[in-house]
Amino acid sequence: MSTAAAVPERQAPSFAVIGGAQVRAVLHGDEPRLVELAERTYLRHEEGATVNPPSYFLRFPDRPSSRIIALPASVGGQDAVDGIKWISSFPGNVADGLPRASAVLVLNDPVTGYPFACLESSIISAVRTAASAALAADRLSAGRTRPKRLGIVGTGLIARYVHTFLARTGWSFDEVGIHDTNPEHAQGFRGYLESAGERAVTHPSAGDLIEASDLVVFATVAGTPHVLDPAPFAHGPLVLHVSLRDLGPDVIASATNIVDDVEHCLKADTSVHLLEQRTGNREHIAGTLAQVITGEVEPAPDKPLVFSPFGLGVLDLAVGRHVYDTLAGSGRLHTIDDFFAELSRYGEA
Repeated sequence: MSTAAAVPERQAPSFAVIGGAQVRAVLHGDEPRLVELAERTYLRHEEGATVNPPSYFLRFPDRPSSRIIALPASVGGQDAVDGIKWISSFPGNVADGLPRASAVLVLNDPVTGYPFACLESSIISAVRTAASAALAADRLSAGRTRPKRLGIVGTGLIARYVHTFLARTGWSFDEVGIHDTNPEHAQGFRGYLESAGERAVTHPSAGDLIEASDLVVFATVAGTPHVLDPAPFAHGPLVLHVSLRDLGPDVIASATNIVDDVEHCLKADTSVHLLEQRTGNREHIAGTLAQVITGEVEPAPDKPLVFSPFGLGVLDLAVGRHVYDTLAGSGRLHTIDDFFAELSRYGEA
């Protein structure tokens, strides 16, 4: 009897288009499972069962604050998928009442290479970011006093998703502090928090918020560090540095630093990259979140603990594949069966 692995059959592809309403319907209310999905994907990445090349940044000389990023990736295993996220960040949208970020995710079949779905991905991007943050908060708080005072710097979509994931995965807080450079945005986010049952407090500065918080979330659009003094971190808070560029090198140097992927995080002038440029080494990186999960790395309990996730495309693919499989299993996919019009090698007779 042959023991050769069966070669998957190559079939004529169909193509699905999955809008934001369907994405949200699948993901909303499923936060604990999505955190588990993020954990499995991080572990798979640590094992080398993924491909996650460097992100490509498309920048514009006439629009220096804007960019579009391509994140190609591949996830192996039983639910294998290849693909790419194409996400734009145009901060000027906010003044016109539009979200800063918009995105699509294309999923490719690992057997034929054909794309089989295009998904609205601003929600997927927010979900994978928030799931990663909630996972880090849970795993990195082990061995420490569980935080009861949450502080959030930056009050956009990502901040809302991070808070939602924390609240729906068992976290509760005595109060939630808010700081945003735009008072109107801070007030709007305070209204959201209070409607969610939180006791919300607005802080005049990031430093004041940090000193009053045990768990701090940075979810801003900062391109360069604006929190430069390590003093507000003297009480050793857990920091989810989601936006990557808020903290000055001196703050990073004073902390235990955990990342999602060392090579990805030490580029593009992230805060941890700035310290590498100053010192010429990577000694300030203690390890990855996956190494914490497996017990290979144990963060010091008496120092500020900073998690800086670059944001891996493999997480987007894992969430996107989950959305696709859920809709396909329930018969709710919107497919375009004739999307690929040239499938005959020599043309139609």
